[in-house]
Amino acid sequence: MRNLDEHTITEAVLARHEHAPDKRLKTIVTSLVRHLHAFAREVNLTEAEWEQGIRFLTDIGHITDDKRQEFILLSDTLGLSMLVTAMANRKPPGCTEATVFGPFFVEDAPAYQNGDDVANGAHGEPCFVAGSVKGPDGEAVGGARIEVWQADADGFYDVQHAGDDAHRARGVLQSLADGRFHFRSIVAEPYPIPHDGPVGKMLTALGRHPWRPAHLHFMITAPGYERLVTHVFRDGDPYLDSDAVFGVRSSLVAKWLRHEAGMAPDGTQMQTPFSTLEFDFVLNRAT
Repeated sequence: MRNLDEHTITEAVLARHEHAPDKRLKTIVTSLVRHLHAFAREVNLTEAEWEQGIRFLTDIGHITDDKRQEFILLSDTLGLSMLVTAMANRKPPGCTEATVFGPFFVEDAPAYQNGDDVANGAHGEPCFVAGSVKGPDGEAVGGARIEVWQADADGFYDVQHAGDDAHRARGVLQSLADGRFHFRSIVAEPYPIPHDGPVGKMLTALGRHPWRPAHLHFMITAPGYERLVTHVFRDGDPYLDSDAVFGVRSSLVAKWLRHEAGMAPDGTQMQTPFSTLEFDFVLNRAT
């Protein structure tokens, strides 16, 4: 097809996909093309702006590596990650809500027993975390795989520390037969997402901050139940209502209780102040 113009090019592009063998791919790309073309028309996109957008995406690709995923940051900060998460994780009332996965999960986190210190030397005030994993009818879910990770008091995940391959403030443990779990870590603190790259420049240009409220990441899996990926947020954090990645849910906000030096929940005599966190998770049944 020749002599296409701004009024006819969209349908011409879609016609090229008419016989795509993958029907789902055809559906997605068809909608993508329609929305992209409509966006360009709506804002009257200029050639200079289009070129700037290409440079922006190219810069995102250049800064992305095995320790930094700038494309996930872009998706997170545009609210797309949370939108997809919300659509994919509709749950009955009473089940723990899901939130964004984030770019700092790793597959090979070390295994721990209940009561162990997953901080493994990460900088921060000691915190003792406990809770339970249950099903929608209140049944205990024993043997659930619980993966937890968090930033340290300086606002960095272990994978962000150059030259240090040790896993800190992350680990894997299992719920006990009664569904309970407990471990030691550090107090969650608010931190900025990496903002020294293209996404950070975008936030600055839009007058937005890069901060996330303090939280712990959890991923919980158990046979017969849907996988849960979520956070537990620290009550009172100044960024709860302006999370840079739109991940906060009221049901996921919990209190970190601070204690003076003394006896910890596991019987350890603490010489410094420490905090405790209690949170129960309710998994949805797998369909």
